[in-house]
Amino acid sequence: MENILTISGNVKYTITLDPSVWIFDDRRVDLTTYFTNKVETTNANEAYTKAVSKHWDREIMEGAIFPPTLKTERKFEKEKVLTGTFGIPFKPFILNAEPAPDSKYLVVHTSTEEIEYPLETAYHFILGYSKNGKPLSIDGPVHIYFGDGSNQQNPIKNIIGFTIK
Repeated sequence: MENILTISGNVKYTITLDPSVWIFDDRRVDLTTYFTNKVETTNANEAYTKAVSKHWDREIMEGAIFPPTLKTERKFEKEKVLTGTFGIPFKPFILNAEPAPDSKYLVVHTSTEEIEYPLETAYHFILGYSKNGKPLSIDGPVHIYFGDGSNQQNPIKNIIGFTIK
C-alpha cells in the first residue's frame, strides 16, 4: 500500500494512482530520450488517420499476415519494457480528478516537505516510475520531472501524495 498515491483536495473525484501497473500503459514515455527529443503536439484524429492508413497500406502491400519483422519488433519491445526507464504524463490523472474551476495549485507531498506548484505547471509534469526496468522502491514510488526537463538530473523524490487546492 505504500506505493499507492492519491490526488485529493478541491476535486470532484479523489483519484488513486498505482505506479506498478503503468508499465502496461501506452502513454508511457522513455525518460532516457524524452527530454532530448522534440515533443510534437499532434491532433489525435490526424494521428489515428495516419496510423490506420499506414496499417491499410501494409496490408495491401504485404497481405494480412504478420511479417517476421513485426515479431522481432515485439520481442525488442518486451526487452525494452523489462530494462527501460519510464515515466508517464501527469495531466490525464489531474483531469480525471476534475479539479474545481477555482483550483489554482497542486501541492506535492513528499516524506520531508510540501511543495506547491501552479496547476498549469503541474499539467506538464512527468511521473517517473521505473529505472532500468525496476520500480523506484527506495526513493519512489514516483519521481516528478518538470515538462521542460530542467530537473532531469535532480527530480523531486519520495512522493507520498498530491492535493489540489
